[in-house]
Amino acid sequence: MRKRRLLLGLMAAGSFAPRIVFAQAARLPLVSVLFVGESEEDERTAKPFFDAMAKSGWIEGKTINYERHSGKGTRPHLETMASNVAGSSPDLVFATTASLAAAALKENAKLPMVFITMADPVKGGLVESLKKPGRNATGSYQVPGDAAAARRFAFAKQAVPGLKRMGAVFDRNAPDYQQRRASHEKTARTHGIHLESREFTNFEAIAKIFALLKRDGILVCEVTPSFALTGRRREAAQLAERNGIALVAHRSEWADAGAILSYGVDVGENYRRAASLAHRILKGEKPAALPVETPNRLELVANPKAALAYGIALPKALLQKADRTIS
Repeated sequence: MRKRRLLLGLMAAGSFAPRIVFAQAARLPLVSVLFVGESEEDERTAKPFFDAMAKSGWIEGKTINYERHSGKGTRPHLETMASNVAGSSPDLVFATTASLAAAALKENAKLPMVFITMADPVKGGLVESLKKPGRNATGSYQVPGDAAAARRFAFAKQAVPGLKRMGAVFDRNAPDYQQRRASHEKTARTHGIHLESREFTNFEAIAKIFALLKRDGILVCEVTPSFALTGRRREAAQLAERNGIALVAHRSEWADAGAILSYGVDVGENYRRAASLAHRILKGEKPAALPVETPNRLELVANPKAALAYGIALPKALLQKADRTIS
């Protein structure tokens, strides 16, 4: 009787074995999403990515899992985050800035990656070329271009009639900051604006920079691409407001954070392009063979409420041009 029970037990265990193997094989793909700032706030900006993924059949908790990481706008935290991501071995990494992408690839260059960047990914070492990335990463390159900067200065003059001087802050850690600074200063001059450029290497310097700009009578300041600034944009906007300095910026997140206007590449379109690439990679295509996307749709976002706090009434003509108005 005992032998018969043992035999039946072994047979029963054998009948369940294929189910166990199937359950293991059906593990959901894991995507590590790297945010520059606090993940809760940055996720709102990244909503077009998650929505596009869902439309392609990637439903969180059912067909895919997301692991969210926050860079918190500090480089030490960025390095720790990159190390943690490399250790978790996700099926795909989605990096929302070039700095995040570079840090993750430095830790583990074998991880498939999709990135969004405003810095040249070739010069930054993320890919070998835009058409043939050649490495285990591809993404969406938000080509800045002088045209976008020129329109931004034009909008700033429209918002503040008689504007002759502006401040601009540049992150020395940004891979192309020297080229960007020279280009911005030249473009500003063509619009009759003298640019008071200030550089920084850490966020703690921003308070002093805004205080000095205030001392020098600067009323409007442009914020340029920066991991540290974007990651702590609300804090930066508060520091600017404290010094009576209205901000203009290159991405819509800044208008949401308190800048009076932003003009640059459509962020939502970039996230949707990134989702398309992520879908193809999760379906088996190799990042090295997927050309880097270069969307060129631009968007103007106006924040008239923030402008009024500085005594600036954004003109109706400008508001009519806006793709989105923050009320």
